[in-house]
Amino acid sequence: MAAASSSDYDGCGAESNEASSKWLDAHYDPMANIHTFSACLALADVHGDGEYKDRIDPLTLKEMLESIRETAEEPLSVQSLRFLQLELSEMEAFVNQHKSNSIKRQTVITTMTTLKKNLADEDAVSCLVLGTENKELLVLDPEAFTILAKMSLPSVPVFLEVSGQFDVEFRLAAACRNGNIYILRRDSKHPKYCIELSAQPVGLIRVHKVLVVGSTQDSLHGFTHKGKKLWTVQMPAAILTMNLLEQHSRGLQAVMAGLANGEVRIYRDKALLNVIHTPDAVTSLCFGRYGREDNTLIMTTRGGGLIIKILKRTALFVEGGSEVGPPPAQAMKLNVPRKTRLYVDQTLREREAGTAMHRAFQTDLYLLRLRAARAYLQALESSLSPVSATAREPLKLHAVVQGLGPTFKLTLHLQNTSTARPVLGLLVCCLYNEALYSLPRAFFKVPLLVPGLNYPLETFVESLSNKGISDIIKVLVLREGQSAPLLSAHVNMPGSEGLAAA
Repeated sequence: MAAASSSDYDGCGAESNEASSKWLDAHYDPMANIHTFSACLALADVHGDGEYKDRIDPLTLKEMLESIRETAEEPLSVQSLRFLQLELSEMEAFVNQHKSNSIKRQTVITTMTTLKKNLADEDAVSCLVLGTENKELLVLDPEAFTILAKMSLPSVPVFLEVSGQFDVEFRLAAACRNGNIYILRRDSKHPKYCIELSAQPVGLIRVHKVLVVGSTQDSLHGFTHKGKKLWTVQMPAAILTMNLLEQHSRGLQAVMAGLANGEVRIYRDKALLNVIHTPDAVTSLCFGRYGREDNTLIMTTRGGGLIIKILKRTALFVEGGSEVGPPPAQAMKLNVPRKTRLYVDQTLREREAGTAMHRAFQTDLYLLRLRAARAYLQALESSLSPVSATAREPLKLHAVVQGLGPTFKLTLHLQNTSTARPVLGLLVCCLYNEALYSLPRAFFKVPLLVPGLNYPLETFVESLSNKGISDIIKVLVLREGQSAPLLSAHVNMPGSEGLAAA
C-alpha cells in the first residue's frame, strides 16, 4: 500500500492540515470501495510474522480461512477471527460447524468480542464472547467451541465490552436493543446493574473504569460500572462510529467518535483532545500498530474511501485540542468604560462608610426574616394555610374553578395525608359576598376520609354582577363542635367573561 502525501487529500486542503497538525497523512484512496464498520476493522499480526496489517479484504469466510491456514505456521486461533471483516451469517455458519450439541443450530449472532483467559499465560488463546438473538451471552472455549458460561439478558445485545480474565474475574457490559446497558459479572447468570439510556446506543467503549456510550441524541455519556452517570458531552452532529484510541507509549486512552459532519473527535473523559477533518463522513475507525508504526489510525468513509494517518511521535494531546498555553480569549482586551467623577465619589463613599452600610444591610435582612416568621405564625394560628399543621388532622385542600361565567364550577379536593388513620366528622363551609355570588350549596358534610385518597366536593357558583367584578371565596374546613377552622383556602374567582360578552 503506497503512501501518499498530504496534497493527495482532495477536499481537505490547508484547513485539514492545520486542524490535524498532530497527524501525518500516510494514504488516502477515495475509490477503495471499502464499506465496513469499526467492529469489522482491526490491526493484527494474523500470519504470526511480526507484520501488523489491516484485514478488510472483501473475501468470503471460506477463502479467508483457507488463505490464513496456508500461510500461518501455527493453527488458526479464534482470536484471529476478530480481526477479519466477517458478515454475521458467515460467522454464524463457522460457529455452527464447530460448536457442540449444547448450542442450538439456529443461533443468530448479533455481536462478538474476546475475553482473555488468563493473563499469566501470554500464549493462552482468548475466549470468544457471543451475543445472540436469543437474548443470551455465550462464553465459548476457542478450541472445542464448548460453552464455558451462559448469561441471560432482557433484550438482544448489540455492543459488548469486556474487562478482566475469565479464570479470575471479569465484567461484561452489553448494550441492548431496548436502549439499556446491562452489567454482568463472572458468577452472575443475570444482569447485576442496569443503565437506562434516554435514546438508543450507537457505540460502547470502555476507557479504564468508565463506560463511554454514544447515543442517537448526538451525545457521549460516561458511566461507572455500577450505572452512575459521570458526565455528558453534546456532539455537533450525529455519531456514526466509535472506537478506542490507546497510546501505550504515553499511557493514554481516549475515545474516537466519527461524526456525520466529517469530523473525528477524540475525547478523554469529557475533555476534547483533538479534531480531525475528513473529506467524507467516517463509518469505521481503528487505531493501533500498522507495519512499523505503533500509532496509526485507519478510517473508512461512507463513500467507500480509505484514509490512513500516522500520529507524530512528538505529538502531545492537550485538553481543548489546542497548543499548550493560555486560551486565546485571555489575551483579548476588555472594553472597560472610563471612570466618571460620580463613580469615583461613590467608591470613596463606600470605602469610608463600608461598616455602616453592612450593618444597615444586616438590619434590613433581620427585619425581613422577622416579618416572614410573623406572617407564617399568623397563617398557622388562623388556619389560613391549605395544609393542616396539626398531627391529629393531617389534611390538604386545594380548589379548582372551571367555566367562563356567569356560572362557574367549583371543585374542592380534600385529602387525608395520614399514613394509617382515617378522619371523620369534618365540615366544609364557603364564605362569600352574597351581593356578587350565589352558591346553591355552600355547606358540605365530609364523608370518612381514607388515607391517601382524594375526595372531590363539587358545587356551582353563580356570578350576580353584570360589571365583570370578581372577589374571593373563602373555603373553611371545620370539625364538628369546634369554632376554629382546621385549614382554609382563598379562591380567587375569575371575572365572568359570559356577562362581559353579553
